[in-house]
Amino acid sequence: MSLKSLALIENWPVPTAAAGVVRADGTIRGTHGPAGQRFPLASVTKPLAAYAALVAYEEGAVELDEPAGPPGSTVRHLLAHTSGLAFDEHRVTAPPGERRLYSNAGFEQLGDHIAKAADIPFPEYARQAVLEPLGMTDTTLDGSPAKDGVSTVEDLLRFAAEVQAPRLLDPRTVAEAMTVQYPGTKGVLPGYGHQNPNDWGLGFEIRDAKSPHWTGASSSPRTFGHFGQSGTFLWIDPDAGLACVALTDRAFGPWAAEVWPAFTDAVLAELRG
Repeated sequence: MSLKSLALIENWPVPTAAAGVVRADGTIRGTHGPAGQRFPLASVTKPLAAYAALVAYEEGAVELDEPAGPPGSTVRHLLAHTSGLAFDEHRVTAPPGERRLYSNAGFEQLGDHIAKAADIPFPEYARQAVLEPLGMTDTTLDGSPAKDGVSTVEDLLRFAAEVQAPRLLDPRTVAEAMTVQYPGTKGVLPGYGHQNPNDWGLGFEIRDAKSPHWTGASSSPRTFGHFGQSGTFLWIDPDAGLACVALTDRAFGPWAAEVWPAFTDAVLAELRG
């Protein structure tokens, strides 16, 4: 299964890259590179952790608006990066809901909160709630739920198919996850500078009109997903009815900011054409 556009990863300045595309009906339209190879996800871990948190919500283990994290913060604040916690430190730098402060610490507190509520370590909860049901046998979320996931293109295509046509969650819950939380909140999108507004859903970043951005010029404003500092990304474009995953073994940097948008535009053009 191959798409010409996916072969563009061969020109990326990285030792190894793999990519794939899955349609909303679960059809894999193509993969390129070692789709079964495990790569560190960095922050692409967050959408997986968020999905587990939403399962916990639907199971009644937690409520989205119950207290979690620093004083005044809720599960929703932690998922939407508005808890006020610093990027990588468990210290408060703003009141909840005021600014979009992208926070690994927030996702770590989210994981701790769910582990306590469900009485099961978060990596094990995520395995039982998300990974196992989707057949993601090569994926682990050991360590920080913000950044320590390891997965393959094949497994992430299974996840991207689920998000587009949910079976583990009520579609209304997923629709909420891709809806802007705390609209009008400004903040820094890591690697892309200050954005006003810096729109975010529940664990997913929402493209909207952000510029610059890691997705394509032809990506719809409704596109949502995540990229990781390990040179990884997953986006879902509801208007195009497809999702794309790319994993590499080179840290995010100017190279990625240069090649990712053109790659995304090429994928969208080929599949729309």
